[in-house]
Formats: sequence, structure tokens, C-alpha cells
Amino acid sequence: MVKDTTASSNTPKGSYMFATGKRKTAVASVRLYKGEGNITINGIALKDYAHNKYETDTLISALVLTDARTKLDCSIEVSGGGRHAQLEAIRHALSRALVQHELMLRPTLKKAGFLTRDSRVKERKKPGLKRARRSPQWAKR
Repeated sequence: MVKDTTASSNTPKGSYMFATGKRKTAVASVRLYKGEGNITINGIALKDYAHNKYETDTLISALVLTDARTKLDCSIEVSGGGRHAQLEAIRHALSRALVQHELMLRPTLKKAGFLTRDSRVKERKKPGLKRARRSPQWAKR
């Protein structure tokens, strides 16, 4: 899906690829632009958003795998979930946007497992139980 931006001041002007990624309750929206590799997450630069090397590697792993790290700018909005779920939602959204940008990248990203939506979420609590499956403690007497 190619769109043309005109309204927002902090995002680059021009056409972009848009995709959404999810993990648990985290939802990430990604816009890919032609550029030199600038990444902003919720208006914050990548180096300020990521706390350590693991987080940085998780965020840009799809871009590094497809050699698009220095060719595209990314504008990302993410909400919900915890830190790790947000990182994986961003990776999922980036992968989906890259496939829209260039269809030949699909086998590479699919093999790495970046296109698969991880649907595991917390199970609901059942009535009469303490948690989803934890039953009350049993006493013999």
C-alpha cells in the first residue's frame, strides 16, 4: 500500500509503504520511506529508544537481513504490551512493510520467521480457579 503524506511535520514527505505488526497486546505501525537509514520510534531516535544492543538488534534485524538498513527511513508508532512485545511487534511490522516494498524479500523474511504472527497471548482466568489453570490448594483435613 503506497500512500502520499502531506500533513505531518515530523515525518518525511513523499510516498511510503505502510504495515502493521502485532505481538501479544502490542501493536506497531511502520512507514518506510526512501532515505538514508533514519529510524524514529514514537518520535524518538533509535539510539535513544533502544536501551541495549539486544533491543537494537531485534528492532533492525529485518532491515539488516535484507540489506535495507541504509536505504530506507522508518517512522514507527508502537503502543500496548511490554517492552519485548513492542520490539517483536516492530520487527513484524517492518518485515511486512519490506515485503510490500520488494516482493523478492519474502522468502528470506519467511525463513527467518519474521512474517509469522506470534498469536500466543495470556489465557483468561476461569471461574473457580486462582489463575487460568491454577486450582485452589487442596487440604485433606
